[in-house]
Amino acid sequence: MLVNNYNIIKGSGTLKQGIYEQVINNEIITELENIDINSILISKENIDTEEAKVILSQYIEVVIRKSLNYIRDKEKDDDDKLLRQIEVCNKIINILAKESNEEDVKKYKIDESGELLTSLYLKINNKRAISNGKAVRPITSISQSSLFTGSIMEPNMLSELNREILSCDSIDLLISFVKWSGLRCIIDSLKEATNNDKKLRIITTSYMGATDAKAIYELSKLKNTEIKISYDTERTRLHAKAYMFKRETGFTTAYIGSSNLSNAALTSGLEWNIKVSEKDSFDIIKKFEATFESYWNDNEFINYIGTDSDKETLARSLRKEKYNDEPQFNFTFDIKPYSYQKEILEKLKVERKIFNKHKNLIIAATGVGKTVISAFDYKDFCKENKTSVNKLLFVAHREEILKQSRDTFRAILKDNNFGDLMVGNNVPESLDHLFVSVQSLNSKKLYESTSSDYYDFIIVDEFHHAAAPSYQKLLEYYDPKVLLGLTATPERADGADIFKYFDDRISAEIRLNEAINRKLLSPFQYFVVTDTIDLSKLKWGRRGYDISELSNLYTGNDLRVNQIIQSINNYVTDLNEIIGLGFCVSVEHAKFMAKSFSENNIPSIALHGNSNESERNDAKRKLVNGEIKFIFVVDLYNEGVDIPEINTVLFLRPTESLTVFLQQLGRGLRLSEGKECLTVLDFVGQAHKSYNFEEKFRALVGKTNHSVKEYIENGFLTLPKGCYIQLEKQAKEYILRNIKSCANNKQNLIVKLKNFNLETDIELNLENFLNYYHLSLVDFYGKSGDRSFRRMLVLSGLKEDFNEEQEKEITKKLKNLFSINSRRFIEFTLNLLKDNNIYNNDFDEEEMLMVNMIYYTFYNDTPQKQGFSSIREGIESLLKNENMAQEIISILRFNYNNIDFIDEKVELGFPCPLDLHCEYSRDVIMAALGYFNENKKPAFREGVKYFADKSLDIFFITLNKSDKDFSPSTLYEDYAINESLFHWQSQSTTSVESTTGNRYINHKALNSKIALFVRESKEKDGITSPFTYLGLCEYVSHSGNKPISFVWKLEKELPAKMINKANKTIVI
Repeated sequence: MLVNNYNIIKGSGTLKQGIYEQVINNEIITELENIDINSILISKENIDTEEAKVILSQYIEVVIRKSLNYIRDKEKDDDDKLLRQIEVCNKIINILAKESNEEDVKKYKIDESGELLTSLYLKINNKRAISNGKAVRPITSISQSSLFTGSIMEPNMLSELNREILSCDSIDLLISFVKWSGLRCIIDSLKEATNNDKKLRIITTSYMGATDAKAIYELSKLKNTEIKISYDTERTRLHAKAYMFKRETGFTTAYIGSSNLSNAALTSGLEWNIKVSEKDSFDIIKKFEATFESYWNDNEFINYIGTDSDKETLARSLRKEKYNDEPQFNFTFDIKPYSYQKEILEKLKVERKIFNKHKNLIIAATGVGKTVISAFDYKDFCKENKTSVNKLLFVAHREEILKQSRDTFRAILKDNNFGDLMVGNNVPESLDHLFVSVQSLNSKKLYESTSSDYYDFIIVDEFHHAAAPSYQKLLEYYDPKVLLGLTATPERADGADIFKYFDDRISAEIRLNEAINRKLLSPFQYFVVTDTIDLSKLKWGRRGYDISELSNLYTGNDLRVNQIIQSINNYVTDLNEIIGLGFCVSVEHAKFMAKSFSENNIPSIALHGNSNESERNDAKRKLVNGEIKFIFVVDLYNEGVDIPEINTVLFLRPTESLTVFLQQLGRGLRLSEGKECLTVLDFVGQAHKSYNFEEKFRALVGKTNHSVKEYIENGFLTLPKGCYIQLEKQAKEYILRNIKSCANNKQNLIVKLKNFNLETDIELNLENFLNYYHLSLVDFYGKSGDRSFRRMLVLSGLKEDFNEEQEKEITKKLKNLFSINSRRFIEFTLNLLKDNNIYNNDFDEEEMLMVNMIYYTFYNDTPQKQGFSSIREGIESLLKNENMAQEIISILRFNYNNIDFIDEKVELGFPCPLDLHCEYSRDVIMAALGYFNENKKPAFREGVKYFADKSLDIFFITLNKSDKDFSPSTLYEDYAINESLFHWQSQSTTSVESTTGNRYINHKALNSKIALFVRESKEKDGITSPFTYLGLCEYVSHSGNKPISFVWKLEKELPAKMINKANKTIVI
C-alpha cells in the first residue's frame, strides 16, 4: 500500500502534511495509530503489480543504505567496517536466491576483497599495453547521475564529452543544430572512436538554418558514421539536445539538456545539462534509446552521405530556413502520409471496397492537409488502375487554392508536369488532369466538351459550397468512378444539406488532437467560464434549444455583457493584442454584443447573412490591423470569416451540434505567424438536461481510457500538446450535474427509447438508436453484463415480454461481442444464427474452428463441464433463445457496419480463421488455434505460447502493463519503433542459451513462425481488452539476457490507428 497525501496532521512525529509516494511500513502504521483519525484526510492506493519491482527495490535500497550505515558505525576497525557490510549484503542475496527459486542469483554475491572493476581491455593492438597508461574515463561517475550548470567547480563539459566518446562502444547524437565551432572540439575524439570500429549515429535538422553545412560534411567523412537530417521544418521542429554513449559493460551514459553542438553552448553559455547513467536512471536511458530508434526509423529523417546531391539539398534547405526567400514548393523530401492521414485513406478504401460507397466526404479543419490526403487517395486509385489514364477533375473556388493543390499533386505523384489549370487567364493544354475553378467550369461550359463519364476521379474542395447553384451542373452532369468531397464546414448557414450527395455518410473525419499534435493546428487554452443565465427550463426540441428563446435571454442583457468583459480581462494577456471572434445565437444578439463591446471601449463589429462582401473584407482588415477587437457572428454564418490570425474565441451560446462546435473552434485554430495559442472562453450556465457536454469535451480530449466525468473532476491530463482546459468552480458543478443526470444508466436509456419515435422518423433498432444518440456499445450495455436491447424495449413498454432459459447467461456474455471486427467471423456467425443449423456437415476445417470460437465466446469451459455432449450442442442451446439470438445478430451487424480497416488472411501454413488487424480475446485466439477445443480448455494466463505441432510461437503483448497513466518502468519494454519494427522483451527467465531463446533468434533457420497479438492496456471502459492480430514477424536483432530484448520486423505494417498508441515516444 502507498500513502498518497496528507492534508491536516498535527503533532505527528516524522509525518508532515503534503503528498507522498511512500510504501506504508510499520513506522507509518504506528504513527497513524497515534493520530486522531478524525482530524486528518488520508488517501492510499495499492502498489501496482507491474511497478512493484521498481517501487519495492527503491524502498529496500533506502533501508539497506541506512542499515549499512549502522553496521559501519558499530565496527571499530576500518577493514571490518567494509567486510561486515559485504557479509550482510551476501546474506540478503542468499535469501533472494532462495525465495526466487533461482540459484542463478547467487552469482551476484560480492567478493570479500571489496574491490570495484573499473576497466577491462585486451592487450593485443592496444597502445596502453606499452605505455602502461590508465584507461580513459569521464571525470564524473558513470554509475551516478550528475548535473552540469556551467559552474567553475565542475568538469568542463567539452572535455567530458571527449572522454565519454573515447570510453564508449557506440554513440547516438540527437541535436537540432550542429555548428563547426562545437564539432571541431570533439572531431578528433570522434575520428579516433570511429576509426576503432565504434558506430556513430547523428540526427539533426535544417531548422532556422542554424546548422553549419561544413560540420555535416566533415561528419560524413568519418568512418562507421551515419547521419540523418530532417528538412521538413514546416511540420516538425525537433528541438532536442541529447547525447548517448552506449557501453556494452552496462554503464551507458546520456547527456540531456539545452546545449546544441556549438562552442558557445558547450562552454560559455548558461546551459544546463543532466548526465544520467544506466545504473541509476535505467528507465530514462531506455526511453532515450526507444525515442532515438523511432526517430532514426522515421521517414522524415533522410540519410546524408555527403554526395553532391546531399550537399545541394542541405544548402538549399538551410538557405530557405535562413532567408525564407524561396517558394515553398520543392522536392527536397518525399511527402509521405502521416498515420492519421493513412487512417483516413484506409477508411476511404473501406467505404469503397466493403460498403461499395464511391461518393466520399472528408471533414477536417482548414490547414490539416485535406489536399494531401486527396492526392494520396488519387495515387492509390492510379495504382489500382495502372492501365488507365485515370482522368482527374479537381474543383475549387479560388485560383490560389488550385495552384497549391496542383503543386501538392505534383509533389506526391513525383511528376513536375502533372495537371493543367483552368482558372483566370490559364488555358489548359489537356483536359485529362484538370484543376478548375467552379466559375471557369461554368463560363467555359466544360460539361459541353466532355462526356458525363469522362472523369474517373472528381475532387471538390470546400464542398460546403456545393449546395450553391454554381455547383449544381457539375454534380448533376458528371458520373465519375469516385467523387471525393473535402470540407471544414459541412453545416451550412442556409441549412442546405450537403450530406445527401454522400448517402448521408461521412467517410472520414480528422480528429482535433491529432492535427494539434502534428502542429497542423494551433494549440488552445480553453477556459470554461460560469454564466449566470439559467437555460435548464427552456424548451428543447429536435434540434435543441429554441433559438428565439435563447436570443431573448441574451439580447439586451447588460449584466451578462459586463460579466463577459470581466472574464476577458481576467483571462486574456493584453486587450490590445486580441484578434477575436464571438459566436452568437441570432443577428440581434450579434449586433447587441458588438454595440455593447464598442460602448465599453472594445471596438467591435457584427457580421451576418445580410453583410455584403466589402463589409466582410473591411471587417477582416480592421480586425487584423487592430482597429477593432472582435467580430461577432451568428452561430452558423461563419464560413465568410476565415482569418488565421484569430487568437481569441468567445462561445456566447450553447452549441448543440458537435460538428458546428468543431467548425467554430476551427476558425481560431489556424496557424499564424506570432500566434502562440488560441484562447477560448466558453460561457456555461445551467443547461437543459438533454444538452450534451460530454461529447464536446471528448472531442477536445480525444480517445482515452478515462471518462469525461473523471477529467472534469480531477483535471485534464491527456490533452493535445500545448493545450490546457480550466473550469471555473460553478461551471464545473453545472457540467458535472448535467453529465450525471445524462449518464447512460437504465433509467435514462429507457427515457431515450420511449422518446426515440417522437424525436426521429427512423425505425427503432439497436444500430439506429446508437447512431442517433452517438452511443457506443459500451455506453448502452454498460460493463456489468445486465442489459440487453430487447429487455430494455420490454421495460420501455415497446415490446412484449419474453421468457428465455439462457437470457441471463447470454446477456452477461454480450460484452464479448463488442470488439469483434473480423468480416469473416461476423459473416460466418450471422449465417449460422440465421440458418439455425449447427449440425451442418459441410463445414471445412477453418469453419469448424470458427464454431470453436463462437462456443468459447459464450462459455467459460469445455462442453462436458458445461453439461453438453459437444460444442455443437452448446451452440444449439444458445440458438433456442430466439430473442437473444436476434440481440447477437444486432450487435454483430452494428460492428460490421462500423469496420474501419480492410482485413486480410495470414498464411500460417495450416488452417486458421484469424485475420490480420482484427481484434480477438485470448480465449477466442486459443479456440481458433485449436488449443481450446471439444475436449480441453487448459489453464492459460501466460504472455507466450509455443505450438510445437504448428511450429508457431505466439506472443500476447500488453503495451501499458501498469494500470497507471504513466509508468516509466514498464513503458519501454514492448513498443513499436515505427510502422514495421517492434521492440519486445522476453520473459525474465528466458536466456539466449535456452531452447526458447534459441528458437526465437533462429526461427527462420528452424522454419518456425512468430505471430504477435497486441493490445494497448488490460482493460478499456471497464471491460477486458481484446488483442489486435499483427500477423507474422521476422527476427531483426536482440540484446541483453534474462530478459532478452528483441527487435522484430512485421510482415505487414501496423494499422495506422494503432501506431501512435504502440509507439510511445514520437508522433508518427
